[in-house]
Amino acid sequence: MTAVPPTVRRPSREEIRDIASRHHMDLTEAEVDLAAASLDRICSTMEHLDGLSESRPERAYTDRDPGERPDRAADPHNAFVRRCLVAGASEGSLAGYDVGLKDNVSVAGVPMTNGSRNFRDYVPNRDATVVRRLLDAGATITGKLNMAAMSLSASGELTASGPILNPANADHLAGGSSGGPAAAVAAGDVDVALGTDQGGSIRLPAAWCGVVGLKPTFGLVPYTGIAGFGGSLDHVGPIAQSVDDCARTLGAVAGDDGRDPRQGRADTQDYVHAVENRPDPADLTVGVVAEGFDREESDERSDDAVREALDDLADAGVTVTDISVPYHEDGRALHTAIVVEELAACWHTEGVGKFAKGHYDTQYAEAFGKARRVHGDDWPPALKVNLVAGEYLSEMYLGHYYAKAQNLVRGLTAAYDAALADVDVLAMPTSPRLAHEHREDVSVADSATRAVNMLGNTTPFNDTGHPALSLPCGTARDLPVGLMLVGNRFDDAALLAASATVETVR
Repeated sequence: MTAVPPTVRRPSREEIRDIASRHHMDLTEAEVDLAAASLDRICSTMEHLDGLSESRPERAYTDRDPGERPDRAADPHNAFVRRCLVAGASEGSLAGYDVGLKDNVSVAGVPMTNGSRNFRDYVPNRDATVVRRLLDAGATITGKLNMAAMSLSASGELTASGPILNPANADHLAGGSSGGPAAAVAAGDVDVALGTDQGGSIRLPAAWCGVVGLKPTFGLVPYTGIAGFGGSLDHVGPIAQSVDDCARTLGAVAGDDGRDPRQGRADTQDYVHAVENRPDPADLTVGVVAEGFDREESDERSDDAVREALDDLADAGVTVTDISVPYHEDGRALHTAIVVEELAACWHTEGVGKFAKGHYDTQYAEAFGKARRVHGDDWPPALKVNLVAGEYLSEMYLGHYYAKAQNLVRGLTAAYDAALADVDVLAMPTSPRLAHEHREDVSVADSATRAVNMLGNTTPFNDTGHPALSLPCGTARDLPVGLMLVGNRFDDAALLAASATVETVR
């Protein structure tokens, strides 16, 4: 082993006392002496680690053009952060597909912003697992796509590079946080895209833009190499023009990678086969969840469009039955308790978490740590408010509400499972609201409200992990409306098959 010079600075006695005081400890002089001596040895051990090399997977498909940000004429909806070109294998299930990636998905050698100016100089040195799998399947990656800063807004306007406009009506927003992927697919700029979803961020922009968006079962698709903020909430999945393309993309990226601690189980299925052999309408039963409609935040025009679509399904022979899942109304409250404290924990652990076996992105952790210390004022207000809330609840109430919400999620999960025992899929509006109008004069307070006032139906399934898919089902005021279908956990094939049946008769 080659000796390396000292690289880890030893703390002063004052720093030792300050660190101890943050944990409500007042060290004696003897304890400070002991801590100093121990830290000297520990820092020497860390210097030994500096002399060791992390294993790094060999980079395949090395012909890569990192590209550049397109001008507005080439990107009228502001869907792209940059156009790039990384060609995959010459054949495979996605050969001939142009694929866009939300700009929190790492592509080696291509800059990644995570939707924030704080990462404008960050260039990943590794591919995310999903990127390697897309390239192996023959896809060509042609763009990094616009997103809400750090994935924390569902409106589509809180991005570092400006609002993402809706291809269906450019006077309205595309939604978020995966607004760029949805807009790029809707505009035909890419064939499929990958987005991420911690509370609806795939399904909501898919609904607003009139495309198909799938949040798979939690843990089915590895999140390794993707910037997240909630270890129990992070999902990655496809957005496409059709259920078939969602199934094809899911088939390429799903499965255990041995490095993502979210993946306790990742049983895969033949998703394309399931879609090709979708059930006849007469063999499909859809349970319409009453609590998904007529919510406090609901726009009756959105609810009416979904009800009309469900009536069309019934006319086509689908068994459409009204059901009640009262626990659904509590889902948003549980999610709020979980998401704010997970966000705070994410900040404390430099964006990569702790306490689990798996891959830890040291490059991203360093960039994240610098960003939050040097550019903390540059985060958008909605993120700051949620971060403060998470810190307050964690400190003042000792993590009680986070723990209680996670415990209560088991009851919510059981309630959905019980409902799904009698039907093939659950149904409700993806978004209770139509796409927000794009406005230049939105106040800070309004922007924070607009970021989250459409999440009531989507967030519960991030907590329970059920697969959920948004399917275009009509329009209201010339704006797309999405129908959300929910299936059994780890039976994404059945959900996709049912969605394909609905797609043919909607």
